[in-house]
Amino acid sequence: MKLDFIDLGKLSVSKANMRYAKKAPDVSDILPTVRARGVLVPLIVRPNCGPDAFEIVAGARRFTAAQIVAGETGSADPLPCAILENGDDAAAIEASLIENIARLAPDEVTRWETFTRLVKEGRDEADISATFGIPELGVKRILALGNLLPRIRDLYRKEEINAATVRHLTLASTSQQKAWLALFSDPDAYCPTGHQLKDWLFGGASIKVEHALFDVERLKLAIIADLFGEDRFFADADAFWREQDAAIEDRREAYLDEGWSDVVIVPRGEYFHRYEFVKAPKRKGARVYIDVRASGEVDFYEGYVTSKEAKRLERGEPIDTAPKVPRPEVTSTMQTYIDLHRHAAVRAALTRHPKVALRLMVAHAIVGSPLWTIKPEPQTARNDLVAESVETCRAETDFDTKRRAVLDLLGFSPEEPTVAGGNGDDFGLVGVFLRLLDVPDRAVMDVVVIVMGETLASGSAAVEAVGGEIGVDMARYWQADDAFFECVRDKEVLTRIVAEVAGEPVAAANAKEPGKVLKRIVRDHLDGTNGRPKVEGWVPKWMAFPPAAYTARGGVGTVAAHAKVLAARPDREPEPTGPGAVIALPAPAKAEPQEQPEREAA
Repeated sequence: MKLDFIDLGKLSVSKANMRYAKKAPDVSDILPTVRARGVLVPLIVRPNCGPDAFEIVAGARRFTAAQIVAGETGSADPLPCAILENGDDAAAIEASLIENIARLAPDEVTRWETFTRLVKEGRDEADISATFGIPELGVKRILALGNLLPRIRDLYRKEEINAATVRHLTLASTSQQKAWLALFSDPDAYCPTGHQLKDWLFGGASIKVEHALFDVERLKLAIIADLFGEDRFFADADAFWREQDAAIEDRREAYLDEGWSDVVIVPRGEYFHRYEFVKAPKRKGARVYIDVRASGEVDFYEGYVTSKEAKRLERGEPIDTAPKVPRPEVTSTMQTYIDLHRHAAVRAALTRHPKVALRLMVAHAIVGSPLWTIKPEPQTARNDLVAESVETCRAETDFDTKRRAVLDLLGFSPEEPTVAGGNGDDFGLVGVFLRLLDVPDRAVMDVVVIVMGETLASGSAAVEAVGGEIGVDMARYWQADDAFFECVRDKEVLTRIVAEVAGEPVAAANAKEPGKVLKRIVRDHLDGTNGRPKVEGWVPKWMAFPPAAYTARGGVGTVAAHAKVLAARPDREPEPTGPGAVIALPAPAKAEPQEQPEREAA
């Protein structure tokens, strides 16, 4: 056998070739490589009748690919060939079969080793893709194996673990990979593989980012992406469901505002079986069903009634509607607005009551709270208008002034966003501790007040307890703004507010007017415009300390939180009920001072 380069026109496929057929073979997998690099592996040929003519015993697909490239470019390079001596057809058939079946595709780990060497030599993913005829995503998948521990790659090469297991292991950190290997090596331990491995990595709940109904990038929840670049998952399932449930509730409120008779949220673990329902128009009482899956997926089914109800509609009969759970008078957005403003007022007022703050801090240390990790209250709101309202209010301005003074006392930059919630490293902890040893007790109390204010959970019963104890006057810190009026949507509540600021006769006369008219009346009285007498210091009942409701539907939010405070007191009185009921503490505290000329002694 000798090697030589032979022109394309002198070659033809031998009948002894196992791929000999009238129809050209499929060469789509090798064509990109031949275009980029030409034919690299020699064809096996033998002399044919005629001068300088050869027939191809093995290599028909390479020959076909070279012909296609020659047709595209208009020129053809000679092909490398291994020339057999003249012999019988049996030898040629054997050579063809051996040449085709002996070429086993390299395993993925071997390809990773090869691709890694090419990358080190300066080849990028596009070059490798073009050379080997592999999609760029396939190249990325192979290169991703480099992020696995060597032993895991070796197990994969030996086929002791499958491709699904390896793919999910690319989601694991180095420590998780080591923990998994320990389970794999223990004959008595359960080692998760395949899809069970993904649940093991995510603590039983792997939720894809694509299922979120909220702005993932803005909220900056922790995300884990697989190394193939295809899937992204939430690292904290609880954090996902807090935001997802809030977004679902917002969508529910929007549907109700659009006039749908009801919006039913199908809870996780149950399913909306569409075959049990029939499409119907909104005007005939159809509902919206929101199907929430444990995977995080949410489907919205607009305009459905039950099959039984559909038959009643066909007969011209109205749908029997069961008594619906009354809508709360406060929407979730309004509740966020109320919670954040009252939270801001309490912690601002708390700066003048360090002894209360100290005792509250000790209670947190003993019992714990959702924020005692330690981390600051984030004061987030999905509604930008609400967020801006809280950020620019007087309470936040007062609190920020005192926070900057404490930052300066501790030697921190005044631009630091918080005093609490550092990274917890020993060096930083010791540095702050030693600095506090050199400052007087009164200054330490100033630090305690700010840290407690930053770690006080918005919307909690603790806000109610502190606000009632120190007698927070909300009128000192808050006045109605655009965000407040944007959040108020309940017509009955608006009518009651008009009665508060303008009197019952005005409320009765305008009871049938649209909400925007009622809001205008309230605004005029608060601003003293359009000939209406100005009302000073008005605060809605929900935001006062203690809070109250406007309707029988108002026993939620601040009112419910205040009821918890009352229930925690051993000397509590029976709780009042009904619209407008005020739940008062048995021994109301003295109202907070307007000014404090002298700081309380520690």
